[in-house]
Amino acid sequence: MTIAGSDSGGGAGIQADLKVFAAFDVFGTSAITAVTAQNSMGVSAIHSVPPTVVASQIEAAFADLPVASVKIGMLGNADVIDAVAETLSRHDANRIVLDPVLVATSGARLLPEEALAALVTLLLPRTLLLTPNLPEAAALTGTPLAMDETARIVQARALLAMGPKAVLIKGGHAAGPRSTDLLVDADGVTRFSAQRQGVGEIHGGGCMFSSAVAAGLARGWPLTASVSLSGVSTDGTKSA
Repeated sequence: MTIAGSDSGGGAGIQADLKVFAAFDVFGTSAITAVTAQNSMGVSAIHSVPPTVVASQIEAAFADLPVASVKIGMLGNADVIDAVAETLSRHDANRIVLDPVLVATSGARLLPEEALAALVTLLLPRTLLLTPNLPEAAALTGTPLAMDETARIVQARALLAMGPKAVLIKGGHAAGPRSTDLLVDADGVTRFSAQRQGVGEIHGGGCMFSSAVAAGLARGWPLTASVSLSGVSTDGTKSA
């Protein structure tokens, strides 16, 4: 199941998530948290779905279908966060991949600053994998943008202390010819590195990646395998 916003351009959000689920041969369900007017150039309008309607969508899926994993993307505001957390808790959902969508690639703010506390308090403790990019990891920890791997591991461990079972800090916003993602959990650090691709500016990469991990979990793959097989890299290396 994906719980996220609708992207009219199809590059991110619910539309991208369902495409990824289909590519991984899993049946996708959805709960739409917001309707956005956007395309590859930016976000021009956002309309939040009432929290009760978001909760009803989740309830409808769980009442009729065996929801094997949940991906959470754009939530929009604290009231929706509260509704999502309460509903998932009632159904004891535990294979949750949370992509903390705070700001769109174009720069549009997708979660108000005041809603961050609700995200941390209500959802992170239920999360199996948190997948922030570098700006999101900095915002969630209240620290500067991590400029090297050591700082990213420190941020990841600070995020682990907030409740998720594992944190994957994505390296897409870093410099250099290779992009390295760091999967950090109680057992150590696993690195996934790949050569950068010259595809220009795109949006939705974080949505699709977290959805692919959720699809892998739904298929019964272990977390590390879901991360590895969902990305472009296969050279995962682990350290303490």
